[in-house]
Amino acid sequence: MSRIAFIIPVRNDPERLARCLSAIARDARSDVVVADNGSTDDTPEVARRAGATVLHLPGLRVSELRNQAASASNGDVLGFVDADHEISPGWSDAAAEILMDPAVAAAGAMYTSPDRTWVQTMYGVLRGETRGRRDVAWLGSGNLAIRRTAFESVGGFDAELEACEDVDLCQRLRRQGWRIVGDERLRSVHFGDPSTLSALFRAERWRGRDNVAVSLRGPLSWRDLPGLATPIFNLMGVALILMSPLGPLIGVGPLLLAGIGAIVVVGLALLKAIHIAVRARRVRPIFLLQAFVVTFVYHMARAFALVTRAGHHRNR
Repeated sequence: MSRIAFIIPVRNDPERLARCLSAIARDARSDVVVADNGSTDDTPEVARRAGATVLHLPGLRVSELRNQAASASNGDVLGFVDADHEISPGWSDAAAEILMDPAVAAAGAMYTSPDRTWVQTMYGVLRGETRGRRDVAWLGSGNLAIRRTAFESVGGFDAELEACEDVDLCQRLRRQGWRIVGDERLRSVHFGDPSTLSALFRAERWRGRDNVAVSLRGPLSWRDLPGLATPIFNLMGVALILMSPLGPLIGVGPLLLAGIGAIVVVGLALLKAIHIAVRARRVRPIFLLQAFVVTFVYHMARAFALVTRAGHHRNR
C-alpha cells in the first residue's frame, strides 16, 4: 500500500496547523495537501514551509474542500485530519495495517480532548473514547483514514452538507457493505474542542444543524434513536416553558406547563450526566454537576439547531 495522502482543510489557523503538520511529519513521510479556505494571515505560508501542497479554495464548505484536495492528492489511502488536530506517533502505520483488510473502508478513533479546561474535559467524557479495536457506525472526518477506492465509490463527501458530512459518508460506505473500524492506536488530540460553555453552545448549535436529516438517511439502528429523539424532546420542553404564559387560554395552569417543560429538559440532561458518570466510574457530586451543566448546554444547542440556522461556530 502506498503512502497516505493527508488532507487538511484550514482557514486562518497558522499555529495549530503548524502543530498538526509537525505531528504528521514525525509520524511518517507522507504527501500533504492543505485546502486553504481563503486565509487572510500567514496560514498558507506555514503550510508551504512544511512542504505541503497548498490549494487556494475560498468560500467553499469543508466537505467540498476535502473533496477537491483529495482529487489533487496521490496515494491509495486518504488521511483526513483537521488543522486543529495532533495525531499520535504510529498513526500512519496503524491505519495502513487496518486497511490491509479488503473489507475495511475506513479507520479512525474518537477525538481526544486537550483537557485544558473543565468544559473540555467533560465534553470529552460526554463524547466518549475509542478503546481497543471494533467496528463502528461512523468516524469523525477530522481523524479519518479511508481507502481511496471506497471514498471514490460513494462520490466523496456530500458537498451540500454544512455539518455531519462524516456521518453521511460512513452511512453510504456501510450501505455498500464496507466496514468502518475504530482503533485506539489512531489517537488524535482535538485542540478545537470548546473551552467554555458559550463556545460549546455555538459549536453544537452549528454541528447539530444537519444531524437529524443525515441520520434519517440510514442505515438506522436502535442505538441511533436516543440521538434522534433527544433534541426533539428538548425542543418540545423548551417550547412548553416559553408557551406557559399562554396556558390559561387553553385551560392549563402556566406553572404546570413550565414544570412539565423543565422536567423534560432537566431530566434528560440529568439522566445523561448520571450515565456518563457511571460509565467513567466517577460518581461524585462535583463530577455529576459538571457533567450535568455540559450535557444541558449540549442538549440545548442541539435542540435550537433544529429550528435555527447557525453559521460556523468559529465565526463570531
